[in-house]
Amino acid sequence: MHGLVRLARPRQWIKNFLVFVAPAAAGVLFHSTILWHAAAAFAIFCVAATGTYYLNDSIDAAADRQHPTKRNRPVAAGVVPAPLAITIGAVLMAASIVLAVLLAGWHLGVVMGIYAAVQLAYSFGLKNEPILDLACVSAGFILRAVAGGVATSVALSNWFLIVVSFGSLLVVTGKRSGEKKLLADENTDGAAVRQTLGLYTPSFLSTVRTLSAAVTVSAYCLWAFERAGQVHPGHDPIWFQLTIIPFVIALLHVLRLLDSGAGAAPEELALKDHRLQIYGLCWVALFAIGVYVG
Repeated sequence: MHGLVRLARPRQWIKNFLVFVAPAAAGVLFHSTILWHAAAAFAIFCVAATGTYYLNDSIDAAADRQHPTKRNRPVAAGVVPAPLAITIGAVLMAASIVLAVLLAGWHLGVVMGIYAAVQLAYSFGLKNEPILDLACVSAGFILRAVAGGVATSVALSNWFLIVVSFGSLLVVTGKRSGEKKLLADENTDGAAVRQTLGLYTPSFLSTVRTLSAAVTVSAYCLWAFERAGQVHPGHDPIWFQLTIIPFVIALLHVLRLLDSGAGAAPEELALKDHRLQIYGLCWVALFAIGVYVG
């Protein structure tokens, strides 16, 4: 039982908080019905993500045994039998789609179905295809944000989707850079653990990170100015524009960490990096003032 809980990776459920971003950005998160729907969507994604971890770890067990840290995962370590993990994973992924339909109709069911399809395609082959593996993992983040909008009936702006898309690509590329550094430090052949790691050069990953960060900042600036005009038409108290400052500082901080190879476990940065948490709180405070006070 302990192995099954570890296999679910509860610490990584922090990614599922992305479902709250769209209604929060729209300033309606704390409306009772919307908050309930967002919380339910969060729970549904926890079920779906757990299912994908069960399936992916079963498929990757042989490769994980060669990894300095992943070899301790329950399936790779022999704590949880692969057939059991596959069965539970398939049931959880199917259940997440059914629950999504019950919560918000077929629209959310389609989002969860696409998430499941992308994760399965990744597990069964696309994880070995350069570029496509980055796109698949990024899509998981994007679909979480989209699901939050669909579950709460909040319209998603074009700039919002671009910020989420390229921000996700930045995090995923930083994760690959961190994995390469970790394996190099352990004198482990990266290509034997993950085929694409042998195909990505540090300079290429650095270029992708720079491109992703540039687009993310540009799109966020445009979104902040657009949002200010929508919330306060004819009256611009600049609070939304001020959120650009902690956003850019936080992004530069993340870039510095990713460049040093510290991005192998991005959820650890969110949970343990106090500077990043302070920048995030500053952003939340300015954004809240813009929505509810300004």
